[in-house]
Amino acid sequence: MTNYTYSCGVLTVSDKGSQGKRQDTSGPAIEEMVRAAGFSVTCSTLVPDEKEAIANVITEWTGQGIDLILTTGGTGLSPRDVTPDITRSLLDREIPGISEVMRQASLKKTPYAALSRSVSGIRKESLIINLPGSEKAATENLTAVLPILEHAIEKIKGSTVDCGNIPIPPS
Repeated sequence: MTNYTYSCGVLTVSDKGSQGKRQDTSGPAIEEMVRAAGFSVTCSTLVPDEKEAIANVITEWTGQGIDLILTTGGTGLSPRDVTPDITRSLLDREIPGISEVMRQASLKKTPYAALSRSVSGIRKESLIINLPGSEKAATENLTAVLPILEHAIEKIKGSTVDCGNIPIPPS
């Protein structure tokens, strides 16, 4: 990574987790991965699958200028899975390629990856990526895109370095 340490917030969306009925493991696993990649995890929280709760956290963190916001949970098909819907409504610009890469990587492991509704995009100068709620799926999805996140954030912040002039990071 560059000399600048990018900030990261991890938002876990889980009804059972927020009620103390399930121990969240995806949030801590994601935090460990991004720290190992050189990010500074400056905030993390767990909220229920409630539109207002999700929107409030994303709005607050983008207002604080958090560079990378990773959500985990609420990307499936159940009626309470609203994370992608709320995320999409808050984005200035969507980046479909990030979600496509994650789904393609997951499809190599399970056909259920086709059921993921995750979205990725930009709000202000923050990159927001929805990850699945299970630890295994969340870490597999993050692994698929982690090598491109630094460059994506640099471009969001206005870097003029051409993509063709940087080495392709190892996956």
